[in-house]
Amino acid sequence: MKPGEHDFPVASSTDIYEGRVMAVRADQVVMPGGREATREIVEHPGAVAIAAVDEQDRLMMILQYRHAVRRRLWEMPAGLLDHAGEDPTEAAARELEEEAGLQAADWSVLVDAVPSPGFSEEAIRVFLATGLTRVDRPDLGDDEEADLEPRWIPLAEAVAMVLRGEIVNATTVAGVLALQVVRDGHGTTRDTDADWPDRPTRFAARRT
Repeated sequence: MKPGEHDFPVASSTDIYEGRVMAVRADQVVMPGGREATREIVEHPGAVAIAAVDEQDRLMMILQYRHAVRRRLWEMPAGLLDHAGEDPTEAAARELEEEAGLQAADWSVLVDAVPSPGFSEEAIRVFLATGLTRVDRPDLGDDEEADLEPRWIPLAEAVAMVLRGEIVNATTVAGVLALQVVRDGHGTTRDTDADWPDRPTRFAARRT
């Protein structure tokens, strides 16, 4: 068999953990030489993020506490897909309103990302949202979202923050740099119904 032809079949799977927003399973994967190796996989519902850009070419960013790294990170508005089959654009519109108090007239797909493909099924679709109007944010209660700090940041400054290591959220890094590529005329966005082959489905199927 030539390199690149093996399809890594799964001999068996064992559930390890199931939580509110993720699950973990162990797959026994057949390697090219026939040996089986254990791969622990995080199942994820999938998520969306939004590059919301105003008429002054400023990005809406939020400073949000992330417990895994024990600090606040600059990020684009983002959130999980709530249920199996949820329309990603509708999910993005919901998150933009909840986290930033914004609605958008125009939507397109900016970039897709799989942040940790070595062990996680997580896939995130980043949308470009323009034609923005202000709306009231809903009551976020007393969860960590209530501590969000929204701020408009010029695109050029956001790019500089990425390169200085001040923006490290992987999805936001991808979105900021992809937007700069589009603004420079070296790429184009896609329609909101563009194919998304990496969208995870296994965790959502557990909930149905």
